[in-house]
Amino acid sequence: MDLLAALRDRRLLAIVRGSDPDAALTTVLTLADEGIDLVEVSLTGRDALDVIARARAALGPDAPLGAGTVLTADDARAARRAGAAFLVTPAVSDGIATGRELGLPVLAGVMTPTDVLQALRLGADALKLFPAGGPGHLRDLRGPFPDLPFVPVGGVDARAAAGYLRAGATAVGVGSPLIGDAAAGGSIAALRERARAFLEVVREEVRP
Repeated sequence: MDLLAALRDRRLLAIVRGSDPDAALTTVLTLADEGIDLVEVSLTGRDALDVIARARAALGPDAPLGAGTVLTADDARAARRAGAAFLVTPAVSDGIATGRELGLPVLAGVMTPTDVLQALRLGADALKLFPAGGPGHLRDLRGPFPDLPFVPVGGVDARAAAGYLRAGATAVGVGSPLIGDAAAGGSIAALRERARAFLEVVREEVRP
């Protein structure tokens, strides 16, 4: 898949980390039903690889479904076998180079200019700014790297999402402010409401 194109088009990446595999799967499918189909399932969630495999079977081969918290080469290979179409790392890790070897695009975690250069050398397609650090931090990084695709992640609620997009983020990655307790068996109706609220922010925010 073309991860960069998907990020630019959707502007919202949902991050599902579930303690209940069935609820995590329902969360992924509900997000897709609400129009948030760019989703990563964190490997730190319970039975995450099985959740990815079941979601892939339900959503079909073309769904932009990925694996998150990819730390090692083994993580990358297991995610690909489960059906992940892209990988997300929390830092500059072995998962980047291995993902590229496997033909999977990678959203690589960075925090500093040094991280940015290292991630690019390893073949990252886009850069996950983590911890996000606020719109000011994003603007600072875009000074020396004005054309690179940054995706802030970490504590991004709807208000913060708008601020990051205004500051030049290609997209925002959103976990608990969007997912809430849905992936642990919480309210799906509430998840739908949050999904619609985030989509409204993303659709209304003018692109820089």
